[in-house]
Amino acid sequence: TIVAGEGSYLIASDGRRSLDACGGAAVSCLGHSELRVREAIRAQLDRVAYTHTGFFTNEPAEALADYLVSHAPSETGEGRVMYLGSGSEAMEAAIKLARQYHLEAGQPQRTKLIARHFSYHGNTLGALAVGGHAARRAPYDPMLIDVAYIDPCYAYRYRQPGEDDETFGRRMADQLEAKLIELGPETVAAFIAEPVVGATLGTQPAAAGYFKRIREICDTHGVLFIADEVMSGMGRTGSLYALDQEGIAADLTTMAKGLGGGFQPIAAVLASAKLCDAIIRGSGRLWNGHTYMSHATSCAGALAVLKVIEDDDLLANVRARGGELQQRLTAELGDHPNIGDIRGRGLFWSFEIVADRETRKPFDAKSRIADRIKDTAMDDGIMCYPSQGCADGINGDHVLIAPAYITTTAEIEEIASRLGRATERVLDEVGARAGPAAAVH
Repeated sequence: TIVAGEGSYLIASDGRRSLDACGGAAVSCLGHSELRVREAIRAQLDRVAYTHTGFFTNEPAEALADYLVSHAPSETGEGRVMYLGSGSEAMEAAIKLARQYHLEAGQPQRTKLIARHFSYHGNTLGALAVGGHAARRAPYDPMLIDVAYIDPCYAYRYRQPGEDDETFGRRMADQLEAKLIELGPETVAAFIAEPVVGATLGTQPAAAGYFKRIREICDTHGVLFIADEVMSGMGRTGSLYALDQEGIAADLTTMAKGLGGGFQPIAAVLASAKLCDAIIRGSGRLWNGHTYMSHATSCAGALAVLKVIEDDDLLANVRARGGELQQRLTAELGDHPNIGDIRGRGLFWSFEIVADRETRKPFDAKSRIADRIKDTAMDDGIMCYPSQGCADGINGDHVLIAPAYITTTAEIEEIASRLGRATERVLDEVGARAGPAAAVH
């Protein structure tokens, strides 16, 4: 039972301290005790905590929207923001907004969605349906809407020998155009992707030029692009919006986790000017609502989180400490015969564990390698985020690391050394063997 937080540490009732190297689920971007955020929440509670959006707006909601729109990629234009309670709700809202846009634009035949294998977009039925993680979908498959899929831009398992990064990215992006032609592009409403794939593929960035080509294909065929930045956005990868580093903007962007830093539940959807203008010219109404939209206290907390990130220049720290984390993980694990790949961006990194490095064969899911690394690391006072299914949807272990933006060089050293030690201990226990080493990407 956790009773207190102090910087990057969580403190249990028995006094044990855990270094939070994953932010829970990439949530606690400022650690667990940022006073400025707590004061902003307290101050808002002293004013008003909640007003229903059917009657009123409130100052924190408007100020946060101004901030998010003004800091978005310039191609977004003068967009608008919708607030929700979780990333899953945000994805549901984004899908609904895409449908509303096409109805308002006089294209009711656009009902189909395209997503990517090995993706994750939330745990409600609609969000699960557009997610491409087989194990997470399996219990609910008969209840999910039909969605088309293309392969992810996953270099470790999809790049061909001798293929450079740009050629690989173009080939993977062109799968979208092929799928559109197969389905009939005039029937497709939206394409959904994570700029840096999070939990289910292990912090996988796209190849150079991939998302520019995706944007081009979507524009050519009148398809909306929904960017899921719930995990990778709000500074996690080194820029406030993850797509900023790709030189494009999405039509709809979902965000959560780092938006509120865990201080209050909040998520959001940023809609581009193009999408908002179509609705304003049409019905002028939003066809979707939730009880706690624009919750004043949550918005006040989120705005305070973003101001701390800006005031303390924490994006620079994310990039600097992220470089150190990459170097230290490579030093600790890069030559290990059961570490196939180390990948990520900013303070968002993972290592993929394989049974055979030469063939890239994963461990059987029943071995629970990633979960056992988490348990072993917890015994050593450090938290990490384990996941399975990155190889085929069921098998394939990786461990994700997403420390707070305030992380120090000393903490990076501690994270890498403790996780290296936990990983080696687990692999020794299972008697892991592997063939000749392959290059780490």
